[in-house]
Amino acid sequence: MRRTTPLALAALAAALLLAGCGTEGDDAGRSVSPKPSRENCVSALRLTAADSGRDLCLAKGGELRLALDGDKAHPWKPVEAKGGALTAVNSGLVLQPGDANAAYRAEKPGTVELTSARASEQWKVTVQVR
Repeated sequence: MRRTTPLALAALAAALLLAGCGTEGDDAGRSVSPKPSRENCVSALRLTAADSGRDLCLAKGGELRLALDGDKAHPWKPVEAKGGALTAVNSGLVLQPGDANAAYRAEKPGTVELTSARASEQWKVTVQVR
């Protein structure tokens, strides 16, 4: 056995263990963000089209980023935020035609409804800031 084999095996094992952390499957077998408890809101959220319909909790001072991947034939409308608990920040991403990306910081306690749509689907997430 070569000297690099144990290191490669250890790195592979660590990567596999970390890949399973922080996600859980839904009824359709898709990977979704962890569900926060009432007492323990998360400090960061990364959302995609698969998160539509979820109710989430974000800690005050936390950050939310979302990326809805579209194309010219099926473009997403810009994301709308209804409620005053989140403040929009620069998402720092280069948009492709049809994409809708946004980033927010949780400024104060409250509830915000994030929405977007395209011809074939509606997207909505409710975020509580605590």
